[in-house]
Amino acid sequence: MNDCVFCKIAQGKIPADKIYEDEKFFSFLDINPNNPGHTLIIPKNHYENIYSLPDEILCDIGLLVKKISIAVKQGVNADGINIIMNNDSAAGQIIPHAHFHIIPRFADDGLHHWPGKPYPNKEEASEIAEEIKDSF
Repeated sequence: MNDCVFCKIAQGKIPADKIYEDEKFFSFLDINPNNPGHTLIIPKNHYENIYSLPDEILCDIGLLVKKISIAVKQGVNADGINIIMNNDSAAGQIIPHAHFHIIPRFADDGLHHWPGKPYPNKEEASEIAEEIKDSF
């Protein structure tokens, strides 16, 4: 995609603080990090989100997410790691190029997790579970 900022980063047309690169993937520091060391991993080929990622690419990037998560955790001496992939604008995806966030976490970083919302009743939960299962 010609106007995709992540494609341009992967092609070297826009500078980035590179963490990792191979023939399929590129990883770099997020320019607006949640914490120091916040890293993005992208496929070099353009795929909009998880729905369009070929299974082989998804499997390979999953292994790379693990490898880079370990390096980020050690590199910044983090207490933990969040791995996030936003898909679609309603879920917070800003750049329409598939990417994973590796966010180092520290016990005192002040970041909070999403609040949970219980189902109003067991029947609603069961109905939703059935709807999801029927979508396979």
